[in-house]
Amino acid sequence: MSDPATGLPDHLTIRPPRQERSRRAWDRILDAGVTLLEEAGYEGFTIAAVCERAQVPPRAVYDRAPSKDALFLAVYEHGMARIRADREIFGDPAHWRGLDAAALIEAAVRELAAAFGRHQALLRSVVLISGVHPEVYRRGSAYSREMGDLFTALLQPIAPQIAHPGTDVDTVLRTCFITVFSALVIRVAYGPGFAADPVDDEAYASQLARMSSSYLLTGHQSPPT
Repeated sequence: MSDPATGLPDHLTIRPPRQERSRRAWDRILDAGVTLLEEAGYEGFTIAAVCERAQVPPRAVYDRAPSKDALFLAVYEHGMARIRADREIFGDPAHWRGLDAAALIEAAVRELAAAFGRHQALLRSVVLISGVHPEVYRRGSAYSREMGDLFTALLQPIAPQIAHPGTDVDTVLRTCFITVFSALVIRVAYGPGFAADPVDDEAYASQLARMSSSYLLTGHQSPPT
């Protein structure tokens, strides 16, 4: 994904701090903004509230961000950087070495579900606002596609065992990802009881793993237990 901060209009462009003291203050502001989004959502996200949480004067924000929306997008990227760091495990071959097809699918789905669980408070806020915020929607879509690329690349080595003859393997793997990812988005955004009786996170991840293994491997081997 290209740098989302490039090519933005002036009212959304951040002026980065140059001095160490200013950088530390800006980091506190971004951290405070993420916490505020997690606790109060976009509705509670104001420059005054961020300043109070970060214990900085309003000028510390306005020196960097010309508008609330500019600050919000900077905070959004700060929070997403934490989530993107979690995804590095999908590109680490050593973590997945020695797993057979069923175990690999289960581990990949569980890791994706765990990432949603670790960041559910922030993800809930950004998913809900993305429906009415075109820039967050654009960025969220790009980040989701990146995650899909990592997920499908991880499962690519089991392509010969995927039970969909005549169908492009990439399409099958992407469909699996989209199904799991969409289910996790709905769970994070609206809660575990939105579409069915709620189950705990462990049980839900197990169900998603079984469903994915069944979809990909039916006819070749049994799903994980």
